[in-house]
Amino acid sequence: MKIMIINGPNLNFLGIREKEIYGVMDYNYLVDMVGEEAKLRDIEAVFFQSNHEGDLIDKIQEAYLSKYDGIIINPGGFTHTSVALHDALASVGDMPKVEVHISNISGREAFRHESLTAPACSGQIAGFGLKGYVYAMDAVKDMVLL
Repeated sequence: MKIMIINGPNLNFLGIREKEIYGVMDYNYLVDMVGEEAKLRDIEAVFFQSNHEGDLIDKIQEAYLSKYDGIIINPGGFTHTSVALHDALASVGDMPKVEVHISNISGREAFRHESLTAPACSGQIAGFGLKGYVYAMDAVKDMVLL
């Protein structure tokens, strides 16, 4: 099983930005931790991070065209603004897609309460820290195997 894990703007600054919200562990820790959990589950996890919307769209399309089994995406700030990311996620049809947020976006500023991208996903996991990526991986695996 092969899953594309896509991270949007500012996720590369984990451990640097707003530590009280996102924690002290850096992006490399996230990749290593999720990568180890993926190996335990017999999953090949391919990671991608960009601060550029078009790059994220290209990766969504690449995951589909390269026949990945699913996508985990943390769109970062684009969650609340990007119709283009919504459309890219919707365009890959019934491929399992799970939106992840490290913080509980519903408990933060009002502008973060609405996700434009979540309706194009199979589900959303928010507020469980970096462990949310592991939960998302389990969810994708369950969807593929059902």
